[in-house]
Amino acid sequence: MSYSKPIMSPCLSVCAVSGKAGVCVGCGRRLKEIAGWSGMSDAERRAIMEELPARIEALGAQATAPQEALARIEAALSR
Repeated sequence: MSYSKPIMSPCLSVCAVSGKAGVCVGCGRRLKEIAGWSGMSDAERRAIMEELPARIEALGAQATAPQEALARIEAALSR
């Protein structure tokens, strides 16, 4: 039996989208990205993950747990 590696995800289970910024205040993804995440290739997910730190920074005080999100993103990208 073979197992595939888990899909890397920045999700913090916050799931609240800022209407002003248009991104999740937990992970920084757009709704379209969240909805299509499991169907994306590793390369597509990686490209989005590389954009997330800037999105989280742009959220400023709206970001729910920026340090936790950034740590999770960094860990996923270092795989």
